[in-house]
Amino acid sequence: MLELIYEYQRGYLRKIKNYPYKRYMHKSINFKGRLTGLLGARGVGKTTFLLQYLQEIDIKDEKKLYLSVDNLEIESLFEIASYFEKTGGELLIIDEIHKYRNFELELKKIYDILDIRVIFSGSSALKLDHSNADLSRRAVVYYVKGLSFREFLEFKTDESFVSYSLEDILKNHIDIASCITEKVKPFEYFGEYLKYGYYPFYFENEEEYLLKLSQTINTVIEVDIPSIFPIEYKNIINLKKLTKLICISKPFKVNLQELMKKMELSDYKSLYRFIDYLHKANIIRAIKAQSKGDVLFSKPDKLYLNNTNLLFAYCKNSEVGTLREVFFSCMVDDISTTTRGDFIVDEKYVFEVGGKNKSYKQIKDIKNSFIAADDIEVGYGDKIPLYLFGFLY
Repeated sequence: MLELIYEYQRGYLRKIKNYPYKRYMHKSINFKGRLTGLLGARGVGKTTFLLQYLQEIDIKDEKKLYLSVDNLEIESLFEIASYFEKTGGELLIIDEIHKYRNFELELKKIYDILDIRVIFSGSSALKLDHSNADLSRRAVVYYVKGLSFREFLEFKTDESFVSYSLEDILKNHIDIASCITEKVKPFEYFGEYLKYGYYPFYFENEEEYLLKLSQTINTVIEVDIPSIFPIEYKNIINLKKLTKLICISKPFKVNLQELMKKMELSDYKSLYRFIDYLHKANIIRAIKAQSKGDVLFSKPDKLYLNNTNLLFAYCKNSEVGTLREVFFSCMVDDISTTTRGDFIVDEKYVFEVGGKNKSYKQIKDIKNSFIAADDIEVGYGDKIPLYLFGFLY
């Protein structure tokens, strides 16, 4: 079996030579621990990143091993890892681990018994702290996002751009925007990014991107979600229907009763579960009020598709206001809804998202409040160009 895995590995590494670009996680992820997890949506570049890391790490080829559960029929991960260790192996990378039944117990055995370093990747929907083996106490887990607007610009222009913290952008947005606009005209590329730029495979075949994106999301719903959550086949249709309904609905009008009626559901709990599955799989984004936290059976205040590319793949027409809010919510972390303004971020910064003429009326007199405004290259005061939030990573 190892000979076959090494043969696959050599093929993967030959292909990866065509991907020289290094994404944000090359600087932010520490792989020194004995068990490291890399979770994220299908298509955001986890496999490419892992192969780049495998190629670069200073370990002899026979001491590092990459295997994809997606491409091999594997009876026992532990037996492969055990044999690999006995032959002098040091680093084992397991890709698409959510496809392997009872992977939690296998990883626990590898961690507890063998003296090798393991890196695994899987769907963003995996929740290790709820698994049978409680891997949350053993594994350090990182979550991978799709391309930021900053990374997309680097792909398109061969220029280098710095990423900034949220606090940097809030305090110094005028200077930051001025530096960026000296190198590039942001709006020459921003529309293309909103439609095509979130998933790196856009650069492999631009003409078929939206078709491939639709196929990727169907695979997540039909294969990945059922491999993680207990869901009957008939409800896969409901997940697709719910995705479509969210796409065509206005995010500020979440009518759960109407959704239940269109999906022919009889109880709210089923609808909440479906929303939770799609949210964890990074197909939709369910944003709740600050006070609701991560409680499963609580109504989300806003429902979006996960990123703007999905709006173009699923909807014939998307309102510009929806696109702006989806972009903003996709770029920032720790976001909730608030009674005044569109969002609250990091539990203290209030944002209203809109066009260049958006007024302060709704958020005036609120401490730490800002406008994220589209269609402006350089902001002023507390009005910040929307595209700048694409430079957070």
